Amino acid sequence: MRTIQMTLDDDLVKKVDAIANDLNTTRSAFTRDALRTAVKEYNIRRLELKHRQGYSAHPVNREEFSVWEKEQNWGDECRGVKSDGINLKLLIKNDRC
Repeated sequence: MRTIQMTLDDDLVKKVDAIANDLNTTRSAFTRDALRTAVKEYNIRRLELKHRQGYSAHPVNREEFSVWEKEQNWGDECRGVKSDGINLKLLIKNDRC
């Protein structure tokens, strides 16, 4: 870790100190978490923009995904499955049912 010096408005420092106190943490820890969150959000926005630009430059055509329509299975393969009187559908934790 490095120690850096920053210039912040007095009002902002007071707000940060109050929040850090409420969260039972330090100003530095709160600021590190806030900066990590800001970096993640920046990267997400950057990737979303890149994604949007890609689809604008190369829009999806109707046939692009239609080849997979026959592969979709929206059936009720788990309906009525019972073992010893217990409905297994409630016990299955994945998305198949």
